[in-house]
Amino acid sequence: MQTIYKVLTAEQMAAVEAGGLMQAPVDVADGYVHFSTSKQVQETLTKWFAGQTGCVLVSVDGADFGETLKWEVSRGGDWFPHVYGTVRHQHI
Repeated sequence: MQTIYKVLTAEQMAAVEAGGLMQAPVDVADGYVHFSTSKQVQETLTKWFAGQTGCVLVSVDGADFGETLKWEVSRGGDWFPHVYGTVRHQHI
């Protein structure tokens, strides 16, 4: 198992639970779903979710995404997991 993590606002999580896609506006804009490793989650929270309440941390098995999971260099030269495909509730 290769656990990766997605931070969602409460509203985004409610949309996922209602059958919508697991995505944030930045995911739509960039064309892939941003995930983090366990070591990257705190920095992601600090950078993108500071001051927000009710956020949800979702863990998924990266292996479920097969070839749509790409590891790409991002912040500070660190490798981040990105999914180039749809992520739905059944992945949770």
